[in-house]
Amino acid sequence: MSTNTVNRVPRHTSEEVNRWIERETQERVFKIAANPALIDNRLRELDKEWDIERLLEANASALTFAGAVLGASVDRRWLAVPLVVGAFLFQHAIQGWCPPVPIFRRLGVRTAREIDIERVALKTLRGDFRRGEGEWDAKSRAAHALSAARL
Repeated sequence: MSTNTVNRVPRHTSEEVNRWIERETQERVFKIAANPALIDNRLRELDKEWDIERLLEANASALTFAGAVLGASVDRRWLAVPLVVGAFLFQHAIQGWCPPVPIFRRLGVRTAREIDIERVALKTLRGDFRRGEGEWDAKSRAAHALSAARL
């Protein structure tokens, strides 16, 4: 059974890891709220961050290519690698899980949505969506920005 695209990876990630990833994001946003001059630089970093889908696609294509080359040039048994990788990639497309997902998540690789939450929070802090909220302290602004980003 397939799951929706937005929540499929977090749904198949341990709650401990999901909370750790969320806590790391929150701490970065709180830190930057206290020093808004860092916002533009962090947004540029986020534009370069690979989400888990991109990392899985790159990983799968590299392994598939290597297995095919080795299968054609060294030993036909290497052709099992592209078959297994293809099966894992299909499993991920349907369920949002495959064997590399827990490893990548424990390394802090985020979903596109998790990256976007930080991006929108930072843009909110920068004032991109300002609606005359008035002056708040940095922690209140950071909490508001994260709340707005999760909507």
